[in-house]
Amino acid sequence: MTTHDNAGRTGPRLRGVLDTLPAYKPGKPAAAGSGAPSYKLSSNENPYPPLPGVLEQVTAAAGSFNRYPDMACSALTAELAERFGVPQEHIATGTGSVGVAQSLLQATAGPGDEVVYAWRSFEAYPIITQISGATSVQVPLLPDESHDLDAMAAAVTDRTRLIFVCNPNNPTGTAVRRDALVRFLDRVPSDVLVVLDEAYKEFVRDEEIPDGVELYRDRPNVAVLRTFSKAYGLAGLRVGFAIAHEPVAEALRKTAVPFGVSQLAQDAAVASLRAEDALLERVEALVGERTRVAGALTAQGWTVPDTQANFVWLRLGARTLEFAEACAAAGVTVRPFAGEGVRVTIGEKEANDLFLEVAAGLV
Repeated sequence: MTTHDNAGRTGPRLRGVLDTLPAYKPGKPAAAGSGAPSYKLSSNENPYPPLPGVLEQVTAAAGSFNRYPDMACSALTAELAERFGVPQEHIATGTGSVGVAQSLLQATAGPGDEVVYAWRSFEAYPIITQISGATSVQVPLLPDESHDLDAMAAAVTDRTRLIFVCNPNNPTGTAVRRDALVRFLDRVPSDVLVVLDEAYKEFVRDEEIPDGVELYRDRPNVAVLRTFSKAYGLAGLRVGFAIAHEPVAEALRKTAVPFGVSQLAQDAAVASLRAEDALLERVEALVGERTRVAGALTAQGWTVPDTQANFVWLRLGARTLEFAEACAAAGVTVRPFAGEGVRVTIGEKEANDLFLEVAAGLV
């Protein structure tokens, strides 16, 4: 029998990487005092209630949540395959697109490998990369807040295993156009997986911005991420998916958390896909508000990058936290990235008006 000296021990040995792991920072909830209205524009949530028919489906599913959900997400997979015209074997689901992204890293990258992405971009990328044991290679954005695809291609080495292209980019809202993206994909080695993260695809109105699904079809090293959290308004149910060629999709199914997508989420996602007319109407209204907010900010004197998402970005540098605090004091929370800027979700008209009122006084 082996004995152990526990003198000086304070608990289990945890991975040292956790000491340097950046924490994901969710958007703060709205909190105004004195009974005044308050609004949360910090999490890119959809301000509308569930689409028609969705709540009824979720309510019905709730009666059986003592049972495990369909682990294969069969009904949702079939619906997605038909919607996008892809084989069911090319669909993999997960707990939001970030859950699928983490599975992609588990399937492709580990210690000694590299993951390339623009910066600033989605704040989960460095976290999930570090958790996998791989090394982040962050490529600075161009002055117009867009991806520097030439620099990203030049950053690829024989250790590169995966590249994230967030399109439109979170938090700047800028998007890569078709010709530039195709040239980039042509430069990437065929054994490096390129992940087109299209969480905000439904809000794109620039016809020159490609649909990643069309690019994936004849490129085995391209995977597309989508989510039901944004346009579809299912952020609280955590369901996203990838469209990828079978070897990648199969790897995702192997690395996914078993039963990760609840039956409530699956049924809500199917019902949401079947409520497309209402979805398009709501998205169009949000795009209209986006245009109005961006135009008003520009008229006030702010520099606003061309956004194709459901938010706007203000590069504020050292003024970032001061700006966010002023917004919070007025009853509207925005998402600050200290020393860089703020991201402001397009919400209901009253929330947008309040934000614009605060911004006018801070130019």
